[in-house]
Parts: sequence; structure tokens; C-alpha cells
Amino acid sequence: MTAADLDAFRAHVRDWCRANVPADWRRAQTGAPDEEFVRFQKEWFQRLREAGFAVPHWPASWGGGMPVPEQAILYRELAAHDAPRLVLAFVAVHHAAATLLAAGTGEQRARYLPAILDGEIWAQGFSEPDAGSDLAALRTTARREGDVYVVNGQKCWASGAAHADWCLLLARTDPAAPKRHGISYLLMDLRSPGVGIRPTRQATGESHFCEIFLDDVAVPAANLVGAENAGWRVAQETLGAERGMTMLELAERLGGGFRRLVDRCSRPGPGGTRPLDDPLIADRLAELETELTGLRALCTALVGDAHPGPADASIVKLYYSELLQRITGFGTETLGLAAHTDLRKPASSGWESGAWALDFVASWEWTIPGGASEIQRTIIGERALGLPREPAAF
Repeated sequence: MTAADLDAFRAHVRDWCRANVPADWRRAQTGAPDEEFVRFQKEWFQRLREAGFAVPHWPASWGGGMPVPEQAILYRELAAHDAPRLVLAFVAVHHAAATLLAAGTGEQRARYLPAILDGEIWAQGFSEPDAGSDLAALRTTARREGDVYVVNGQKCWASGAAHADWCLLLARTDPAAPKRHGISYLLMDLRSPGVGIRPTRQATGESHFCEIFLDDVAVPAANLVGAENAGWRVAQETLGAERGMTMLELAERLGGGFRRLVDRCSRPGPGGTRPLDDPLIADRLAELETELTGLRALCTALVGDAHPGPADASIVKLYYSELLQRITGFGTETLGLAAHTDLRKPASSGWESGAWALDFVASWEWTIPGGASEIQRTIIGERALGLPREPAAF
């Protein structure tokens, strides 16, 4: 792919964004009721799909096949034009798709991937009250009875579950097996009898996360992904997507948030001076921009590498999540009282909306899912640097 090809693609994406990104979406999505948020998200997904921009990272046979350099341009232009984020489709197009493509059967891919393209929403049922970072300690059970698994237990921190149709579910199918060897991976219809969903109100005022209660829920055995009791291995495909391919988009979105921060620092404050005129602030912004450039390079290298290293995805996930905290924290610290009193943000924005206090509080989410920062450092130390294994707690 030549530089001219990339320039032509960039021009195409820019023209599309000018014609299709809703000019007033931020206003319309601020304070929007849930039904309006869901409707807007589904309509925006279909608009991206029609353009070939919804799932560029999927194989060409399933509507993707976009080369990595073009994906980087696409995400950069969407961020530059302040396009809404695919908040509700995030788990479906990344986590669910990566799992099905890596470990699903042909029948499962044929059933679920087209449905995702048609707007089916997915949630992830991994964490439990006593099994978050120690995911292998999960207690939800799935008992085989004929052609179904009967599932009982509880999940928490399930993003978007209140609006989801399906769930990626980990459950224990062999209680006597060692922790990682008795877990199976199931695809569960959230509309099944026995499923209860309760949103969790967060410090930001949102209820993005949910608890899922499972009481004798029947899941067809045909919805088992991989072999019974081999769900831990399948789950690594899901977690790999959360730590890897998603970062290309998120890095560019963070770049858009950083541009918003620089723009805000370039405006006069209440005293008539610009924050950017303070040499300490200017120096810190330059430092953050350098870190952001490094993140982009890491993301492009990761998704373009056919054989990434054993800890490459962990390196990128760790770097992104903590840089997100540093940028949003600096915005909260630097932009005065307004940064602490602007407590409304558009429902279809991300962790870099420009409502700095809310963004900073929400940014702590990213140091936990997909493996907490402490776990990422352990993976990097043991798998990439060859350090001795961390001793067991007991």
C-alpha cells in the first residue's frame, strides 16, 4: 500500500465524516434517556456499517479486512471529527467476535456474527463478587442436563448488560478440577428465564456496569464454545481482544481527548490568562503528547504483528490505561473550577469526553478490566522479561 493510497483513503474518510457525523450529537446525547441512547447507538452503528467502517478489524469474509494502516487512519479521522463512539457495540464487535473467530464453530459464527452486524448487543459475564482479578476463582456453576447446561450464580461489572441481548459467560462445569481446568465458556441469551439484571450506579452517576443474577438458567449445549472444561483457554482470546486490537481505536480516541485538552488550555481563563502560557503546563502537555505518540506506535506495531510477543498486549493495555489517567487527571487539575463542576457528558462519548472530573473518575475503570494493572505487570515481568514467577499467596 503506497503513500498515495493512504492519502486517498484519508481523504475519503474525511469526506464521509463531514457528511455523516451528526453535528449536534453531543447536545442531543447529554442527558438522553436510555431508549434514545440505544436508538442512537444502533443507528450510528448501521451508518458506519454501510460505509465499511463498523468492523474493519474483522476478516474480509465477514465484512472487514481493512489493512492496519487504513484502520489507524480511520480511527484517527473519526476521533478528529469528534464522531460518537460505539459504546454499546464495543463488546460485540471486539470481545465476542474475537472469541467466535478464534474458537467458535462454523455454525456459531454463522449465527452470531451476522446478528452482531445487524445490531445485536453483547455483554461479558466473567467477574464475580469474589472473583474479579482472580478470575479462576469464579463460583458460577453450569450443570449438564441432557441438551442444556443449567447455570446458577452471579456476575458483576458487566458493561452494558442492561441493554444487551447476549452474554459471554464463564461457569464452572467441574467443581473438583483445579481452578483453571474446570471452567467452560458459554454463549447465554440474556432474555432466558431465570436471568435477572441490576444496573450498578457508579461514582460518575452513570449505570454502565450491571450485576447479572442466574437462577437455573438453561443454556443450550450447542452454545458451548470450545471443549467442556477448557473455557479458560477460550477466555484468553476474549481478554486478548480487550488488551490488544481495541487499543488501536482507543489510542486515537485518547488523542482526540488530548487535542480537546490543548484547545481548552489555549483559551483565556477567568483572569484573562491562558493555562498554556504557564511554562509548567506547556511542558507537561509536551510530555503527554510524547507519551501519546509512543502509545500510537505501540498500538500500530501490536495489531500489525502476525506473531506478537507473549506480553505485548499487556504492555499496550497497561500503558493506555495509565496514560488515560494521567491525561484526564491533568485536565481536572489544570482547568480550574469548571473542570470540577461540569458534571454532564454525552452518553455516546468515551473516557475522554472533556467533562474532565467525570472522565478522570471513569478512567480508573481501565486499570481493572481485562486484568488489573498489577496483573499486567506480573505478565510482563514473567512472560516478557523472564523474571521468577510470583510466589503463591498461600
